[in-house]
Amino acid sequence: MVRAVFPGTFDPIHLGHIDIAQRAARLFEEVVVAVYDRPLKSLLFSPEERLDLVRRSLAGQDRFRVTGYSGLTVEFCRSINAQVIVRGLRVFSDFEHEFRMALANHRLASGIEVMALITSEEHTFLSSSTVREIASLGGDVRSMVPPHVAAALTRRFAELGEEGQRIVPMTSLRD
Repeated sequence: MVRAVFPGTFDPIHLGHIDIAQRAARLFEEVVVAVYDRPLKSLLFSPEERLDLVRRSLAGQDRFRVTGYSGLTVEFCRSINAQVIVRGLRVFSDFEHEFRMALANHRLASGIEVMALITSEEHTFLSSSTVREIASLGGDVRSMVPPHVAAALTRRFAELGEEGQRIVPMTSLRD
């Protein structure tokens, strides 16, 4: 059996993530969607909340297992006997970052392959940070995330109040 890991922070999971996961599930017997618990960036949702949002987003679909992890992705892959890391590429700038990560992972674990799937055209603009920014400004993200994720974003920003806009780094959507 070929097991693949689709790692990420998923803060929050969006339709682009789901598309990559579903396409990976057509290629591999099992796709472990691995939610990283301690990234070097500030997060809107706790690890437990992100795990719940991902599980609900993929509920009822075959070939998925959702779990949290910490540490090196290749070490996590070794611990569950995964042979492939799946990554998504949206735009050209993603390629350089993913290429460097793939080379580093290959240096650490040459037996684990990295496979990049090109995002579907309708999702090229999507990123978790874009979704967070739009939601923090009261924008409608229902076309970008599953309904339960949109509801979770609305609740979180209501809880945070004015502080919510200060927590989310802004690009240019406010201008």
